[in-house]
Amino acid sequence: MNPALLSIFIPTILFISITPGMCMTLALSLGMSIGYRKTLWMMLGEVIGVGIVAITAVLGVSSVMLNSPWLFTGLKIVGALYLFYLGVSMWRFKGRLALSDSPENINTNANWNLITQGFLTAIANPKGWAFMVSLLPPFIDINKSMTQQLMVIVGIIMVSEFLCMSLYATGGKALKRVLGHSENVRIINRISGSLMVGVGVWLLVS
Repeated sequence: MNPALLSIFIPTILFISITPGMCMTLALSLGMSIGYRKTLWMMLGEVIGVGIVAITAVLGVSSVMLNSPWLFTGLKIVGALYLFYLGVSMWRFKGRLALSDSPENINTNANWNLITQGFLTAIANPKGWAFMVSLLPPFIDINKSMTQQLMVIVGIIMVSEFLCMSLYATGGKALKRVLGHSENVRIINRISGSLMVGVGVWLLVS
């Protein structure tokens, strides 16, 4: 991946990763209830899950690019429209992030349970799959080594997820207060939404 693509891909992934969602809320809740060190087990499972989703999406997109160029063009258009939809939806979002001091359905009996919980949270999120398939096409260069691109793309995504979950898990009550105000969440969502729309436009013209 060339420096120009990296300069766009890295901030896009960081802003999208840090947007409040299932995984970040889980990291915040666990960080407050069982501490950062134990929450690392959940984060391990989540990062592995996100990596698998990203690898599958990249391989699927690259296969379509090689074997069915016309289908790839259709995929780009659908992906761009989906990114537009997500971006506009995030701009219109006005609610507050729902957080609880004693989150329900969180199993903290063993490290393996935490790993499994993080993994399933990442794998079972249909929006995560759709987002990866929609976002990644413009950052793939069919004329360069797919293995190297895959390592760079997936590596950046996994590191970004880990850093953002660490921020949530260690943020504690201060971060909870920030995310408890709708205006703060709205600002984060609007930045991420703008990036999604921008990538959608790029996807259409690339």
